[in-house]
This record gives sequence, C-alpha cells and structure tokens, in this order.
Amino acid sequence: MSRLKLIFLFTVIFQLTVYGEFNKKTIMIDLDGVLDNYTVYTDEIPSIRSGAREFVKKLSDNYELVLFTTRNSKQAVEWLQSNKIDNYFTGVTNVKSPAYIYIDDRALNFSGDYDKTLDEIEKFKVYWKK
Repeated sequence: MSRLKLIFLFTVIFQLTVYGEFNKKTIMIDLDGVLDNYTVYTDEIPSIRSGAREFVKKLSDNYELVLFTTRNSKQAVEWLQSNKIDNYFTGVTNVKSPAYIYIDDRALNFSGDYDKTLDEIEKFKVYWKK
C-alpha cells in the first residue's frame, strides 16, 4: 500500500474515532481535581468528588470516556474499580490522545487571542484554590 493511501486510511480512522461519524466521540477526563477531591499531591488518590459518579454515567451514554492521569495507571484503574466507575471508561492513559473534548482542572480554552491567553495564564488558579 502506498504511503499516501496509508495516510488517507489513518486520517479516516482518526476522524471516525475522534469526531464520531460511526462511533461515540471520545472525551478525555483528568483524574486529579476533576473526579477526585484533589487539593495537594499525595501518593494515595483522594476520595471521589460528590456527583462524579453520576457525571461519568451520564457522559458514557453518548461518549467514549478515557481517563487521563499522570498517576500510575494500575493505581488509577484500582481507584476506578473501588469507586465502581471503571465500567464507564474504555481506557486509562498519560498520553494526550486525539479526543473531541478534554476535561481538566488545569486547562485554558484557547480563544484565538494570544494576548488574552497570556493574561489568563498570569491570572490562572485551579478552581479549588480560588
């Protein structure tokens, strides 16, 4: 198969996976600060946030969910299992994979304005430190 055909095939698969023409769209959800009661890093993953279980259950009806975390993946999977939400996720990763949306407590939404983004970076505080 030619290189051009492989690139085209990869592009089609990527679009089908990310943009959901035939599959559910993928949402990557951060663990610390989004699903758990994170305020400072510890070796143990904090308890699940109130409402998190219901949130991922609702999302999983229409989206494929992937847990995004810098923590040990085995530890993250065990946390998902102990909180009975593992069945809503199709994977756990520490790699920013293609997705429709990323849900993270440490992210900015780029509006196309670099000056505004620089200002937002200078003023940024995670919600749990405001």
